[in-house]
Amino acid sequence: MALKLHNTLSRKKELFQPINPDHVTMYVCGPTVYDRAHIGNARPYVVFDVLYRYLKEMYPKVTYARNFTDVDDKIIKAAAERSIEIAELTSQTEDFFHSDMGAIGVGIPDIEPRATEHID
Repeated sequence: MALKLHNTLSRKKELFQPINPDHVTMYVCGPTVYDRAHIGNARPYVVFDVLYRYLKEMYPKVTYARNFTDVDDKIIKAAAERSIEIAELTSQTEDFFHSDMGAIGVGIPDIEPRATEHID
């Protein structure tokens, strides 16, 4: 069965044709970790988890990356309001996120980089 996805550049549904059919890669912008997720936050992760599972059925190798934004004005403000270190807030919120997503059946991606691992 052909997979069609909405291409935001062309604004059309297009047939998915991976650059490398032997190894499909998928990057999804992940949460900004300053508070618990709500159902609206969870929707995209459910959608992309389903897409990931579908792609794994269609292609021999799929690598799924979803980042954590662990530095942001909202994070700095929330940490200050709670009188805790930013790293403590983001670590706790990442744990909540994994737990909450797991509770609704969303898996953990292959790679979960943190923004702070890639910026000064």
